[in-house]
Amino acid sequence: MKSRFFLILVLSFTLFNCNKTVDCDIETTEGIIKIELYPKKAPITVTNFLNYVDAGLYNNGVFFRVTTPENEADRDVKIQVIQGGVRQKNNIEPIEIETTKKTGLKHLNGTLSMARSTANSATSSFFICINDQPELDFNGKRHPDGLGFAAFGKVTKGMDIVKKINAGKNENQRLIKPIIIKSIKRTN
Repeated sequence: MKSRFFLILVLSFTLFNCNKTVDCDIETTEGIIKIELYPKKAPITVTNFLNYVDAGLYNNGVFFRVTTPENEADRDVKIQVIQGGVRQKNNIEPIEIETTKKTGLKHLNGTLSMARSTANSATSSFFICINDQPELDFNGKRHPDGLGFAAFGKVTKGMDIVKKINAGKNENQRLIKPIIIKSIKRTN
């Protein structure tokens, strides 16, 4: 009987941890954006992001880029996101891309994802989707290699702040007045 109880306890603990998310607050000069991360679905990407968070490297970082219907008008494949990252040049080594085909995550409204240039080049720069952005998923047309981008979390509160940042004045997608990321901290 004791061993059966112990087995049920272990299974319950395992199942609970399999579905566990990591919650964080992104504190900006515009307000707080609450996010949840999915370490079981995107372990490499979440670990990378949390390495920057835990080292305090996002503190005094910036949201510096916005893509909007207006500044994407000339592109064949249009997206709407805000992009941020660290100011320092001391990035941690780039990570392997965890495609949406691998993780099952999609670029939906509020999704957090890693920015990259080539495959396996993501470091600290991340973006938040405004509205669904399927062209950022695996086989999407936004990146010529078709791998898409590594989704790893979502906004749970504060999309109004994300949209406010997205509405900021920009020149060639660069915010004229970048929004300061005061900090990103774990909340659980």
